Amino acid sequence: MSTDTPRLHGAESSPLGRPVAYRDTYAPELLFPIERQLKRDELGLRPDSVPFVGEDLWNAYELSWLDPRGKPVVALAQFRVPASSPRLIESKSLKLYLNAFNQQHCADAREVQDMIARDLSVAAGGPVTVEVMPLAGRPSRPFGYPDGVCLDTLDVAIDRYQPAPDLLQTTGSEVTETLYSHLLKSNCLVTGQPDWGMLVVRYTGPAIDREGLLRYIVSFREHNEFHEQCVERVFCDILARCQPRELAVWARYTRRGGLDINPFRASHAGLVADECMEIRQ
Repeated sequence: MSTDTPRLHGAESSPLGRPVAYRDTYAPELLFPIERQLKRDELGLRPDSVPFVGEDLWNAYELSWLDPRGKPVVALAQFRVPASSPRLIESKSLKLYLNAFNQQHCADAREVQDMIARDLSVAAGGPVTVEVMPLAGRPSRPFGYPDGVCLDTLDVAIDRYQPAPDLLQTTGSEVTETLYSHLLKSNCLVTGQPDWGMLVVRYTGPAIDREGLLRYIVSFREHNEFHEQCVERVFCDILARCQPRELAVWARYTRRGGLDINPFRASHAGLVADECMEIRQ
């Protein structure tokens, strides 16, 4: 098992969009880390003054291995990658890595969990929390809707489909509220394939104009960026334009390749996301 610092790459050399040979035995070298700072530089964020805390919550639906007698075990898994880690992990490489367990003999779920936690922590450059849940144990997931106001029924005209932070403005006195939309769509930075999701904004501060916020969310529709980077861009734009005292932004992206990615960013450690997953996930 490798514990060396992984080679770093830009998105242009990712396995995304290229034919690859699938492995079916343990292969941690398949993980493809990407420096977070490459995109944070575009937002004017210095490594020592990032304005948020948070994590990237991954759910994996296609994990299997062989027990010591060769019988397959199937499981769900959940990974929590801290936003403070210097690297994110490219999603196709994670899918390839997880599929490499398919013919790997492992003693039990704990061994698989420990192996994945070590490998992801090395790739991310920070401690990644992993939970592996065999289906024989009947794990469940909470689905629902945020405890807030859905913006999607607002009667608005929209004609901008690249991020437009100038659409964000405040309208009145201070409020504490949660606003959300299912209309988030962005595109993969490398392949251009669509990424669908729900975006949630929870804040305390001057009331944000709801029509402007919905137009802003839809403005990502033709934008190419990874999930984590989109959420950080939204957070920074709202923080700069609306100046809330407290702010949390998270997305629930639908799954692709047996994985869904759910970035969460907040101005304070005490702010948390609703636990429920988006119904389309």
